[in-house]
Amino acid sequence: MINALHTLVYADDPDAARAFFRDVLQLPGVDTGGGWLIFRTGPSELGVHPASWEGEGGGSERTSQAFDVSLLCDDLAATMAELGERGAEFEGAVQEEPWGSTVRIRVPGARSMMLYQPKYRPPAFEDEPEPMW
Repeated sequence: MINALHTLVYADDPDAARAFFRDVLQLPGVDTGGGWLIFRTGPSELGVHPASWEGEGGGSERTSQAFDVSLLCDDLAATMAELGERGAEFEGAVQEEPWGSTVRIRVPGARSMMLYQPKYRPPAFEDEPEPMW
């Protein structure tokens, strides 16, 4: 039985990225040896998105991404303020989407990740989610 989701972040500067997750996000974890840190990320959820879609101008758009990682929070403004006090940097303004309020957070030595406050009840926080189908 699958009981967790293991996420990988590829970084040009893994030490800087690991320090960010450890010191700024304060994720608990273990050192598996030689500074290779594995962090506990708590509940998780998995969504499947289309790789192509109709764009605003009617043309077809496509992403080259195969996977993406996002961070969820329950109060985006408070989370941004707290993380900002610990040195986190954000890209652009908060964006309102039909499914949540989002912002990009910079991961030193790697790319940015989405941080968002969902407007739906995340199944990650349900003890036993009701099937949606």
